Amino acid sequence: MTAPERLGLYPPIEPYARSRLDVGDGHEIYFEESGNRHGQPVLIVHGGPGGGSNPTMRRLHDPSRYRIILMDQRGCGRSTPHASLEANTTWHLVEDMERLRRYLGVPSWQLVGGSWGSTLALAYAELHPHRVNAMILRGIFLLRQSELHWFYQEGASWLFPDAFSAFVAPIPHEERGDMVGAYYHLLTHPDLKVQLAAARAWSLWEASTLALRPDADRIRQFSAEAYALAFARIECHYFVNAGFFDHDGQLLSNAYCLRDIPGVIVHGRYDVVTPIKSAFDLKSAWPRAELMVVPDAGHAMTEPGIVHEVIRATRRLS
Repeated sequence: MTAPERLGLYPPIEPYARSRLDVGDGHEIYFEESGNRHGQPVLIVHGGPGGGSNPTMRRLHDPSRYRIILMDQRGCGRSTPHASLEANTTWHLVEDMERLRRYLGVPSWQLVGGSWGSTLALAYAELHPHRVNAMILRGIFLLRQSELHWFYQEGASWLFPDAFSAFVAPIPHEERGDMVGAYYHLLTHPDLKVQLAAARAWSLWEASTLALRPDADRIRQFSAEAYALAFARIECHYFVNAGFFDHDGQLLSNAYCLRDIPGVIVHGRYDVVTPIKSAFDLKSAWPRAELMVVPDAGHAMTEPGIVHEVIRATRRLS
């Protein structure tokens, strides 16, 4: 017997609406809508933080059934001011999502997010559970200190020592005991050239570890000046501040708020950026969710097995 064919992305589509929303504090966020304007609303919550949305995210849902909403979080993508850290915290972003929901007149919506997108989706759902009718989360990242230590200090470094050596190169030996803190000093340096050099090194470390197979296009995207600056500065800002959570593991301790929300968790078995233990921890705290382990995938959204399971979930929850 042959293995069943994997589901692929829906064909490319263009938004029927693009706009900007003033969310205060000097920030304007970009958002767009695609698909069926009368369909089931879904908000795609992008990763990073600081990664921005991209056209591939429009292709995870059947455009005849879904009203597909993408939003660039503060400081990244087409939102302004670019790479800004001012008034940029998890709770600002949660309020921005809620402000956008009200602005669009959406009673409740499905949330789809991967990596940091899963973190932010969980934070929003735990604060506004009655506004979320379903969640599809992949590459679970709970922003615990153990997860940050694994990826930026020691753990992933054992699997990618070559890429990690390039990551640590900009940091003096005496400062390498706190890589996130050391990078924060460079990424907030008054000299833009210093910021850019650090941003590229930070971004390339993640780009080099995202998927099972190397992707030259991803390396180029993460190396681009504007992308790298927002991605690295905002990520490091959030991580040096422990996600702006009250305590480590807050998303798990508050997961009881998700008890009435159906969900699907998709995670690659060989995810090096956000190891699969976090998916199992979340499943234990959120019994209603279904956990789908992809046996031949890492962290990237576009890996075939990840795409298959996410699209299967969007079909089932439509």
